[in-house]
Amino acid sequence: MENNKAPVNGGYPLHTFQEVEDIYMLYISSKEDRARIEDAYHFILEKHEGQTRKSGEPYYHHLIEVAYILASLQSGPNTIIAGLLHDVVEDTDVTVEDIKKRWGEEVSRIVDALTKIQRLKLSKITSEEFEAEDHRKIFLGMAKDIRVILIKLADRLHNLRTLGALSRERQIAICKETMEVFAPIAERLGLDVIKGEMEDLCISYLEPEKFAEIKRLLSKKTKVLQKSLDGLKKRIADVLFEKKIPFEISSRVKSINSIYRKMYVKGHPFEEIYDILALRIITETEIQCYEILGLIHQMYKPVPGRFKDYIAMPKPNMYQSLHTTVVGGDGNFYEVQIRTKEMDSIAETGIAAHWAYKEGVYNSQQEQKEIENKLHWFREFVSLSSESEGENASEYMDNLNRDIFESHVYVFTPKGKVVELPSESTPVDFAYRVHTKVGDQCVGALVNGVMVPLNTVLKTGDMVEIKTNKNSPGPSEGWLDFVASSNAKSAIRKYIAKKNAEIMREDRIAKGKQSCIDAFHERGVEESEMMKLLDTDKVLSHYNVPDVDSLFVAVFGRKPTANALIDFLHIKRPVNLTPNLIKRRNAKNDGCPVYCKGAGKIAIGLANCCTPVPGDDIVGYITRGKGISVHRRNCPNIVNETERLLEVFWRNDIEFATYPVDIAIEASDRNNLLMDIMAILNNAKVGVDNLHARKNAQNLSATITATIMVSDAKRLQDICVLLKGITGVYRVDRVIH
Repeated sequence: MENNKAPVNGGYPLHTFQEVEDIYMLYISSKEDRARIEDAYHFILEKHEGQTRKSGEPYYHHLIEVAYILASLQSGPNTIIAGLLHDVVEDTDVTVEDIKKRWGEEVSRIVDALTKIQRLKLSKITSEEFEAEDHRKIFLGMAKDIRVILIKLADRLHNLRTLGALSRERQIAICKETMEVFAPIAERLGLDVIKGEMEDLCISYLEPEKFAEIKRLLSKKTKVLQKSLDGLKKRIADVLFEKKIPFEISSRVKSINSIYRKMYVKGHPFEEIYDILALRIITETEIQCYEILGLIHQMYKPVPGRFKDYIAMPKPNMYQSLHTTVVGGDGNFYEVQIRTKEMDSIAETGIAAHWAYKEGVYNSQQEQKEIENKLHWFREFVSLSSESEGENASEYMDNLNRDIFESHVYVFTPKGKVVELPSESTPVDFAYRVHTKVGDQCVGALVNGVMVPLNTVLKTGDMVEIKTNKNSPGPSEGWLDFVASSNAKSAIRKYIAKKNAEIMREDRIAKGKQSCIDAFHERGVEESEMMKLLDTDKVLSHYNVPDVDSLFVAVFGRKPTANALIDFLHIKRPVNLTPNLIKRRNAKNDGCPVYCKGAGKIAIGLANCCTPVPGDDIVGYITRGKGISVHRRNCPNIVNETERLLEVFWRNDIEFATYPVDIAIEASDRNNLLMDIMAILNNAKVGVDNLHARKNAQNLSATITATIMVSDAKRLQDICVLLKGITGVYRVDRVIH
């Protein structure tokens, strides 16, 4: 049952358009802009005529209240106009195009974004996915224009003030959504006044009994402490007057929501919450802030571990202040906040204070860009939102909550710059936060001067330095198992997808080229001559490809076939060609592909230590009783020998054969690594024997050793190139035993 006896405007003062006008006329002097705002006001009176809210009040009251909140934040004329018009498309016959014609592109774009959000009514939410989609529309709109969320926050704040007219079910639903979505974003934007009021209003509806109890305890406690606080305030004021330091001093009571969280979320009794009352001292310069801090610490004993310097290290929402907690003369703890006037303005209204409308110099696009540059998390948020197309809404909201709203760690670059990261972040997350290229080329990390594995979890205060290498193989799929930030995951996935596409292209080039080599060889054309024939403007333009590699990719897809190329070039089959038979080895060679001049019938064999293959630079070594052992010339087992070496040569009449070669593959460990290696070898028709894999958990690497069968050194080199193209593989070496 709805509460129709709710007080007018929720018990808050009901503002008139004249009062809105009184505020914006203080900073908007343009007659044209003032007229446009007034025009919007008369427009909503006409279009919303006869419409009422649940409380029975005329609907336009809500729109005036939204405009009042926006004007109080010193918003620009287009923001105030969009605030007045934000429901007109949804609730009347007005179109976005109508608004564009009357108030321009900017206003229509903001109203359109707000309308798309509004069309997902809370009352229609039937599933988590639908709710997530509603929230995503809010944030996508905000990512495109910050004014969308400012209007939405003003709209939500006034709805909370008048929530008494709704059913209990709607009250709870709206308050839960506010605590999950709107209050966190208000905090992130530094809109502390809006955030604080939102949270206290929500607690009053969600936990009415606990809210009342906290109010009672607060009232009782403040009465007891007020006299002592006044004494503290007077003593500090006297000293500052004496030192001729300009100041304003006031007191504040801790918000009900803050006390609620300490009592009912963290489990602290009310008696253990020491900073119920606080002093706020406003001065003119940063230096004076630190002077005041020193004077207060001379008068009162500071509580260890309670000092925070947000001037030197601002919060992500640009909040700056000095916080200290001191023990008063009565033994109670009091928090003291010290800041400049500008800092206080930003502390209260965040971005609204920093980017308040300034006539003649205001530029909405420049404002959006400056917000991204000042609020580093917002740049991350814009990036996350722009990359969310095609992603389901629940996944987007999960990423947003993890990366933007949940608890964070703060680490330093080697130059002392603070970098904010989601909890559980690693050096890889840090690298990608600095720059995508730094992440892609990351090969190692130093944390506090010590080399650590890339999956090390960072803590607040760590100093992180990333080691990069331009020749790095890039990120591996294994990194996705430990990175915490969505931007790192997104960048890694993009790199891997691009790398896989490149590998597939290289494989297709190789196979298409081999098809051409085989076909041209049958016509008596060798590879070098074939390349000259194909790499011409005539061929490339006919098949509409930019280069010969692209032509080979086309041949792989049989568009065209290799024979079609031959026909196009009018290459005839040669007459009376001697059949290209494989020559058999002479029986006296005894199956060995190597010979030694003047060696007679001495046995010659290939060494097992360095496994030479045709094409390798080789040398013979005279063994004791086993004939001549053939080694690669750089084999460490014979490199220091001088007397027992002799020249040996590969035979020119070797029949086709394959020879065993031992190789070692070094790679970043990941899922399906071994499968990818075997797929490459299988596709290349390479025989494999004695395959072994070993994982190094300390640095997340893997070593795969194998014996592969190859015909010659050129074939071995080609295989190594293919293996190095596998994602995560950064080294392939021949093994010498």
